[in-house]
Amino acid sequence: MPRVPHPVPQVARIPGAIYSPFDDVGLPGSNHAFPLHVGDTWLTPFEGARMEDLRAADYPELNRYTDTRGIPELVDAVVEKVRARNCLACERESVLVTGGATAGLAAAIGALVAPGEEVLLLAPFWPLIRGIVRTFRAWPVELPFYDRVDGPEAAVEAVRERITPRTVALYISTPSNPTGRVMSESRLSAIAEFARDEGLWIISDEVYEDLIYRGKHVSIARFAPESTVTAFSFSKAFGMAGNRTGYLTGPSEVVSQIRKVSTHTVYCAPAAGQVAGLRALRNGGSWLEKARSLYREAGEDAAGVLGLSPPEGSTFLFLNVESSLDERGMEGLLQDCYEEGVLVAPGASGGEAYRNWIRLCYTACSPKETAEAVRRLARRVATPAQTSRPESA
Repeated sequence: MPRVPHPVPQVARIPGAIYSPFDDVGLPGSNHAFPLHVGDTWLTPFEGARMEDLRAADYPELNRYTDTRGIPELVDAVVEKVRARNCLACERESVLVTGGATAGLAAAIGALVAPGEEVLLLAPFWPLIRGIVRTFRAWPVELPFYDRVDGPEAAVEAVRERITPRTVALYISTPSNPTGRVMSESRLSAIAEFARDEGLWIISDEVYEDLIYRGKHVSIARFAPESTVTAFSFSKAFGMAGNRTGYLTGPSEVVSQIRKVSTHTVYCAPAAGQVAGLRALRNGGSWLEKARSLYREAGEDAAGVLGLSPPEGSTFLFLNVESSLDERGMEGLLQDCYEEGVLVAPGASGGEAYRNWIRLCYTACSPKETAEAVRRLARRVATPAQTSRPESA
């Protein structure tokens, strides 16, 4: 029978407003908007990597398609970076430049997960990954994890309890969006060993790898290189979210399949964004160092005001606001925050178990604006009683 006017059921389940129900609503009165609901930065890219710095005379084919793998110079630079900084074996065939990490992760899901199969999402998770899994007619299975599991053994047991014969992949994020946690090497190693034994793909989201304030970043692919696809991005580290350029690495035979999905959806990443990314890898170190320092200061200030432990990485704080909810529930609290001119993301966007939580990005506005926004937010939420968390990630 014809389906019109109904969409595919799994797509219909994907919410339209992911980060805030007030995205498309004008602000009340004269309140200034503090958009802490989306992960972005107030900083502009370093001089030389802004769009106005890219000259057609220097790059005469900026208006054209690129190779679907990516601009050769950028692919070569990624190979060098992944070998040196992520300690992974990498060749040109192991790299795919993508339309942001979002398009890369979507292509990976499309290539590795069949309709009806399950992807285990360690929660709370990046809000778009659940919808991506559903878009490819697979099933996201949510596992409350980052705030509830302590130690390598407990991590493995938590994963073991949730896998089924239909589970084919595990999605993990470190540094974590939205918790700000950095996964320890021992935990990553244990999870990787278990996933290998169970024949699971690991899809590792490492777009915040450069934004570490405590501990160190370790790529889980070090422990299961044959079954891990890793997503990186220029968006977060170099203030280039609008450029829509990221990259994936993984086993060459798998990347070749992912490339098919990428080619048939976005074809290639924007040429200008790729050039900017190449310049970032070559010359963006001092800009990144300054940005990381500013982000760390903003995160520590916001955490202190809200009674949270300082973030270990990423650009987010995740706050349990259960004690601040009234009979209106989360919708009412978001409305109150909106009336203060502050937009925050509901925790349920990162997992159904987090309906009493909110996520805020402390880099979306300038440090002065963020400080003001957080203090407005503090007038609406009580200091959470459950802010303590396991010491070992």
